Amino acid sequence: MTSATPSSERRVSARIGAISESATLAVDAKAKALKAAGRPVIGFGAGEPDFPTPDYIVEAAVEACRNPKYHRYTPAGGLPELKAAIAAKTLRDSGYEVEASQVLVTNGGKQAIYEAFAAVLDPGDEVIVPAPYWTTYPESIRLAGGVPVEVVADETTGYRVSVEQLEAARTERTKVVLFVSPSNPTGSVYSEADAKAIGEWAAEHGLWVLTDEIYEHLVYGDAKFTSLPVLVPALRDKCIIVNGVAKTYAMTGWRVGWVIAPQDVIKAATNLQSHATSNVSNVAQVAALAAVSGNLDAVAEMRKAFDRRRQTMVKMLNEIDGVFCPTPEGAFYAYPSVKELIGKEIRGKRPQSSVELAALILDEVEVAVVPGEAFGTPGYLRLSYALGDEDLVEGVSRIQKLLAEAKA
Repeated sequence: MTSATPSSERRVSARIGAISESATLAVDAKAKALKAAGRPVIGFGAGEPDFPTPDYIVEAAVEACRNPKYHRYTPAGGLPELKAAIAAKTLRDSGYEVEASQVLVTNGGKQAIYEAFAAVLDPGDEVIVPAPYWTTYPESIRLAGGVPVEVVADETTGYRVSVEQLEAARTERTKVVLFVSPSNPTGSVYSEADAKAIGEWAAEHGLWVLTDEIYEHLVYGDAKFTSLPVLVPALRDKCIIVNGVAKTYAMTGWRVGWVIAPQDVIKAATNLQSHATSNVSNVAQVAALAAVSGNLDAVAEMRKAFDRRRQTMVKMLNEIDGVFCPTPEGAFYAYPSVKELIGKEIRGKRPQSSVELAALILDEVEVAVVPGEAFGTPGYLRLSYALGDEDLVEGVSRIQKLLAEAKA
């Protein structure tokens, strides 16, 4: 038996060495590399709107570039005018009233999530994480010294966990419960009644809630977004909201997110950011100011396109024998179960996991999808429908033809 490498001989720290690469970004990078090499790859991997950032936002950034005011350091926690605008936008869009002093502007949603966990977790504190989960959540929890505790939901419940499941996972070390609706990777949306029940359960047990509202404006049909601290005012003192401009305004590359939390948490997270990155790019902050201060016409147009693509993708996926895809109600992802296809022969191979099935799909028909293992639930694939209609149909058609060859 070999012993663990002594810390004095370890080139990379155990803490950082344990971090997994972002599976979604890895798939997207591979697809882009193949396309750059001339391959006709269609990528369903990245959660990124295929629309350009609206012109009025870009113009605000151009003007900021010319203004010497923005050529210098600004407050680490964000431009005061942007923090005030985020507070106003939060009241407008979700009915939640907060002060600008409860807002921290971050370098995208990922930094918001990490700093939020880092501000409230001590080593060994547990965070209940409903699965399927976005791949960054558990890694951020571990980096902050916490312990992710997974609670798994499947397609039979529309990927929504129950209060009973959450209670079964609660221990004396539980400090935070993660709540995400609409969800990445599944597109599930909790009803107002179910969300309220979860919020009341958390409040009853004195738990913190971190709720990710990045997809708040991307809901379809009868589904409705509701902000948890609005439904359950008792949570106000122990609720952290993370959000950003990436999805709503097609600004993934601009890297502007934010945390909304009680002032002591915001102060702690701002102190952390003051040493980690200082202020977010001023040009990007001015662009975000234009975004959150403006109307929602651009997202309304994107939502129409996503809704159309959502229906097309789900219909086509459910036409494949061995595939079952619940209809997502939010975000821009489908999360079909492919468990019935695992182990079947497809072009001379028998994939033994959704990782191997995703690799087979990429190798054989040049379509990139993300396997469920990345989201804590083997036996599934995640496909983003945030891409053009023609590519979407072509890509799913290729998958249909390939998987139609599956045999026992």
